[in-house]
Amino acid sequence: MIKVGDYYELERSFGEEEVKKFADLSNDHNPLHLDPDYAKKTFFGERIVHGMLYSSMISAILANHLPGPGTIYMEQKLRFAAPVFYNEVLIARVEVHDMDNERKIAFLTTSIKKQSNDQIVIDGKAKVKVG
Repeated sequence: MIKVGDYYELERSFGEEEVKKFADLSNDHNPLHLDPDYAKKTFFGERIVHGMLYSSMISAILANHLPGPGTIYMEQKLRFAAPVFYNEVLIARVEVHDMDNERKIAFLTTSIKKQSNDQIVIDGKAKVKVG
């Protein structure tokens, strides 16, 4: 059983192929994510990765590592704090901050930061049923 203070971190980046696949799957073809010429004219200056794509790193941790297989997502609150550009290395972290052992419910803090400068790009909280 997991306990307060347990955590897991996952590192990865998202490039052209992942962003294109996500755009097709989600039907989110915003040129800010896909068109370099369009993105160059925005205040970002270049293409950004879909926030929901890189937020999926949190889901990957929950399903595969902490708590792991059988986890049921109940709630998630996310704050998108900064853009993520293609191929930036990210580190997602999920940490148990409270447990209801009787009901097998974990309350988690979630965050994703850029490896290059520790800038937080997502922070939030999640509630899951432990499988």
